Amino acid sequence: MKVYPYRRLTGNISWRVQRAELKAEGEPWEDVESKYVSTVERVVALGPDEDRPAWTQARLRLSAGLPGKAVEPAGPWQDVKVVAVLTERATKTRTAVELSPISDDGRERTGELYIHRCDLLDRASLTVHVVATVDGVPGRVIATSDVEWFVDVIEAAPSLARELDVKMVGFASGASRLQRFKDSPWLVDTTGRIPVVRVNTDFDGLGDLIGADGGNGAEKTVRELLLTQMCSEVWTAVFHSAVGDLEIEEDGAPLFPHGWPGEVLREMLPDMYPDREPEDALREVHAARTGTSATGWGELQPRIHFAASRRAGVPRTLSTTIRDLERLTQGDDA
Repeated sequence: MKVYPYRRLTGNISWRVQRAELKAEGEPWEDVESKYVSTVERVVALGPDEDRPAWTQARLRLSAGLPGKAVEPAGPWQDVKVVAVLTERATKTRTAVELSPISDDGRERTGELYIHRCDLLDRASLTVHVVATVDGVPGRVIATSDVEWFVDVIEAAPSLARELDVKMVGFASGASRLQRFKDSPWLVDTTGRIPVVRVNTDFDGLGDLIGADGGNGAEKTVRELLLTQMCSEVWTAVFHSAVGDLEIEEDGAPLFPHGWPGEVLREMLPDMYPDREPEDALREVHAARTGTSATGWGELQPRIHFAASRRAGVPRTLSTTIRDLERLTQGDDA
């Protein structure tokens, strides 16, 4: 949780990936077709595809626009710079490039970000920060755009949604950190690049049930119910992880985190507070967690549970399970 001891920039910082190019070893640069760059999903898909050769280097053309007050000569910020930063948690890769002014007033910026294929494992996030000298101190981040893009080197289609990562592992016979959870059917891990559910194969029959593709009607019904419950726990765990590490503006307003934690919050908050804007809802959650509102953290748990269950599709799956069990029971009676 961060509180900034200096004045920060407010207002919209618009930016986008204008173009992407790829370069294979010993070959010239080639434009990436527009179908691989989605401005709606904000994803650049650079995964293997038969339409393009294996690449070693990528080049992204970026453009950004600043609010007018960011470059006012009499303003509180001097030497204002716009920096794009690409990060991937899996490889701890961090690449930055400064965008250069292209308009007379300095509001419009553009630049090119170079990416080496060997530096990325899966999916990297791309964000834009505004850096300036404040009160004589250079290099202070005065704003970060709410817009985030992703560079995906696995998928060939640009999609923001990712499958739930489920790993089958024996807890009793596995790593020491898992052995103390040997009686648990599964664990949710939110520390990686995407949430992971580790299913305990030492839990009698669980691995076969979840890993099976077929099975009879009862097995399919139970399997779907278990997977839905896992998803609900993932939503809940990610929510708690995200609100526990929020960055805070100078005026006390919490900021949405980047990556999947921010996406989860934006999905769940409308279910928790349907009559409020997401920013207001996040402020209420932060106040409840820090004890600065009349609503206590304990009182917020039913809202979190409701939103997580709804996002995971628990009501729908449970209704289907009940109907399927009724049909199976009627079939047995016949």
